[in-house]
Amino acid sequence: MRAAIYGAGSLGTILGAYITRNGGSIELINRNKAHVEALQKEGAKVTGTVNFTQKVTAYTPQEMSGKYDIIFLMTKQQQNTEVVTYIKEFLASDGVIVTLQNGIPELEISEIVGEERVLGCTVAWGATMQEPGVCELTSAPDSLSFSIGSLTANTSHHLQNVKQLLEMMGTVEVDSNFIGSRWSKLLINSAFSGMSAVLGSTFGEAAKNKASRRIVQALIKESIDVCAAGKIKIEPVQGKDIVKLLDYKSRLKKAFSFFIIPIAIRKHAKLKASMLQDLEKNKKTEVDAINGVVSAFGRKVGVPTPMNDKVVEIIHNIEDGKLKPSFSNLEYFA
Repeated sequence: MRAAIYGAGSLGTILGAYITRNGGSIELINRNKAHVEALQKEGAKVTGTVNFTQKVTAYTPQEMSGKYDIIFLMTKQQQNTEVVTYIKEFLASDGVIVTLQNGIPELEISEIVGEERVLGCTVAWGATMQEPGVCELTSAPDSLSFSIGSLTANTSHHLQNVKQLLEMMGTVEVDSNFIGSRWSKLLINSAFSGMSAVLGSTFGEAAKNKASRRIVQALIKESIDVCAAGKIKIEPVQGKDIVKLLDYKSRLKKAFSFFIIPIAIRKHAKLKASMLQDLEKNKKTEVDAINGVVSAFGRKVGVPTPMNDKVVEIIHNIEDGKLKPSFSNLEYFA
């Protein structure tokens, strides 16, 4: 079996390092030549909540050859049509693309390669690239978990192979209600990644500040409400029922939800959203595939999503140079 991580940035590099370190065979592919050269010469240096260096196999897309049974897709979604069309040519006839992207990208990818050749994976940990070849794990080591599944009943026979590779890094749950797992991750991303990008902060900083925490709470509530209206059951995250913990209909439950948010995110408090990292590099973000998905589904099921709408608006203004990531952006939620 031949496997690759396409778009091996911070998350992909750390995943590849863990898999290789624990006896797996996987190739890391990234278009950043400086990053690939550093990986080839020095290996993958993983810092943060763990610290180790691992020799890995790394290439640029132009150096790819042959066929792969499994390709983990970890690029930004904006180029999915172009990227998936390209890597399709390197996929074995019974191969599978496993998307570890944000939002709900499986539908678009399946239109290119077919439903039976797509698996989805949600990632419950975060990372940041410090420099070429050096990536920081920003989540606690005991929070390294994945949830995998398919949006169709025609699940790929490579599911167990994918599970075995991911288990070389953390715990893996095969989810029959994968759309519910996707929404669990989307709920967290829309709230914490969205506010991290708006404020220029870590997840923990967004949760600690009481004014921004109120917005985080409202963003979470909007995701819960649109799923309830759309009859989608949001799955637990790492064994925690986030709807039971964070949803509210009374003042008392709302106060409890507000109190528990910093506790719920403590293992990922140092995480800085990939959207914020993009903004710092003057790149376009995936906000339309994160908060924008909540807003779009809200319109579909008739549930207002003013806070997610505002996050999309603010981040697009930051992309256009009209604003900067800052806590001063809280005034726009008034």
